[in-house]
Amino acid sequence: MPILVFLLDTSASMNQRTYLGTTYLDVAKGAVEIFMKLRARDPASRGDRYMLVTFDEPPYGVKAGWKENHATFMCELKNLQASGLTTLGHALRTAFDLLNLNRLVSGIDNYGQGRNPFFLEPSVIITITDGNKLTNSSGVPDELHLPLNSPLAGSELTKEPFRWDQRLFALVLRLPGAAAPDNEQLGSVPTDESAITQMCEVTGGRSYCVRTQRMLNQCLESLVQKVQSGVVINFEKTGPDPPLGGEDNSVESSRPVSSFNPQPWHSCHKLIYVRPNPKTGVPVGHWPIPESFWPDQNSPTLPPRSAHPVVRFSCVDCEPMVIDKLPFDKYELEPSPLTQYVLERKSPHMCWQVFVSSSGKQNDLGKPFGYLKASTTLTCVNLFVMPYNYPVLLPLLGL
Repeated sequence: MPILVFLLDTSASMNQRTYLGTTYLDVAKGAVEIFMKLRARDPASRGDRYMLVTFDEPPYGVKAGWKENHATFMCELKNLQASGLTTLGHALRTAFDLLNLNRLVSGIDNYGQGRNPFFLEPSVIITITDGNKLTNSSGVPDELHLPLNSPLAGSELTKEPFRWDQRLFALVLRLPGAAAPDNEQLGSVPTDESAITQMCEVTGGRSYCVRTQRMLNQCLESLVQKVQSGVVINFEKTGPDPPLGGEDNSVESSRPVSSFNPQPWHSCHKLIYVRPNPKTGVPVGHWPIPESFWPDQNSPTLPPRSAHPVVRFSCVDCEPMVIDKLPFDKYELEPSPLTQYVLERKSPHMCWQVFVSSSGKQNDLGKPFGYLKASTTLTCVNLFVMPYNYPVLLPLLGL
């Protein structure tokens, strides 16, 4: 089910040699093969689809896409040459357009009818580059720009070139040409300072600054863990902070009850895991995350949506609501400052309602469509998605 796109820098600077005696392009090719071996350990990898994109001029940048089989992928990877410019922006646009080729036909984005987390094509783009200056036929740009125009029908319906189930990661090779660094430290690998880092973070991914082969192997192990079925959501706090203390209402008097300073948990840009149904192998769900507009019959077009929905949570403790025979959807949140904060409150029997601004007729916070709640065992935080304005609907259905 996951789609893994390798975007390889084939600019001339990838011919530089490392302390290993190999070129950067050789290291990049080896990294792809190591990743595939590591990924093959997971039984879920049987459904993987691999694609290969390079920095070559369009349309020659796509070496293995939707139609090519695995043998073609491996052959194209083996035959790559480094001879062009560092056209990272164009190459990224090519990779995103390749992923989005069939989305309008398949209806996966469900434009105008809410976003269904269970309609997804989890995709990871892994860029391997040397992080050198960006270049194109007209000069050396200072900033990374992706071409705004796309030939794909329907691309104007999303503001960004990517979608909520597509994340970008970058392995930026900084291996020296002389001796390997003596003081190699294992631990977390830092992000790189090149232009691609910000783009990675916007999609919910990250970059890695790779200085040794050992560090590269560590990053590949980390990346294999990132291949998850899920979608990225912006969680934003609305209203005041909750009173400190858990369900026993014991408030620490030494700290102020309400904090006006932004805290890390106030705003989190993270994945919700969308697990496949064990019987069918595909995710099953019932309710969408609402659109951030009220439909206007007089409007000839739909307003473009952001790739990642902004889900606002209110820190007012509420009783979780469910009724028999009415389904609900439950998604686990990726660990973040928000999940840590909710779990530390130790309130598994209370929940925080979630909203999408402008989802109702009035241009305000809208009505709740679900809630955030810690699991009973306090091991994770789940997003429950219910019918829109469920606090009103459920008592009516329960009669």
